[in-house]
Parts: sequence; C-alpha cells; structure tokens
Amino acid sequence: MSVRVQREDFDPGAEIARMTEGRTDVGAVTSFVGLVRGAAGDGSAMTLEHYPGMTERQLSAIEAEACGRWPLLDSLIIHRFGRLNPGDRIVLVAVASSHRAAAFAACEFLIDWLKTRAPFWKLEEGPGGEHWVEAKDDDDDRADRWNKSS
Repeated sequence: MSVRVQREDFDPGAEIARMTEGRTDVGAVTSFVGLVRGAAGDGSAMTLEHYPGMTERQLSAIEAEACGRWPLLDSLIIHRFGRLNPGDRIVLVAVASSHRAAAFAACEFLIDWLKTRAPFWKLEEGPGGEHWVEAKDDDDDRADRWNKSS
C-alpha cells in the first residue's frame, strides 16, 4: 500500500508494472488516471495546494478504509500538486486484488472519496481570471453512497 503526493509527473504503466512485478496472487488491477481539463488554446491552468503531512495522512486514511472494505493485495495513490496544464496527469489510483469485483469497487470508492475528502485546494486560471474550485453536489452524492453501503 502506498501514497505519494508529489510535484513530478508519473508514468501509470510503470507504476502498475512495479505494483505487480513478480506477483502471481494478483488476478485484477484496476486503475484510474485523472487529467486536468481545459478548453483547447484558452491558456487555462490549475494550481493545487496542500498541507504537507496532513495531506498524506488523510490519503493514507482513505486508502486504509478501502483496504478494510475489500480484499486488496496492494494499492497506490499518487496525487500531484503545483501548477498543472490541461492534459497533465493529476492523480493515479491503482488497486490490485485476486478478483475484479473488489478491484473495481475499491478503485471507484478511492476516487469518490479522494474527490471529496482529500485536502487539496484548486485554483483555476483562465481568460476570465482566477477562481477557487468549489465542491460539486454530484461529487458529494457519489461519495455519500459509500456511507450507505458500509
């Protein structure tokens, strides 16, 4: 199980290869790569801020919750911070399990909870200026459904 908060980009394929290297107990790996959205050519970007230490502890707690709900063999969360441009990778979640159902469910759970419970602050900048990104009701609804199924 691993959590990394970093400024540097990551290679999803290389990360998953490291996660599964030499393992014969893994029957399924599910992953999610989040990208920074933006309209082509509008000069937009996003800056992510966080509190070092607190962020890693919260991401580890979210990961521990997933490991307590599903029989995971391994998991990886990489979340970037700093200034990112449209098309840049922002997050990788990968989970390994013996069976696909656990891998799919845990990956979806992790993304839903990261979206609403990870302590990152997002400042979008574009032609109209800068603004802080507010939480969306549908993100909260997606995360809340996991509370009902626990």
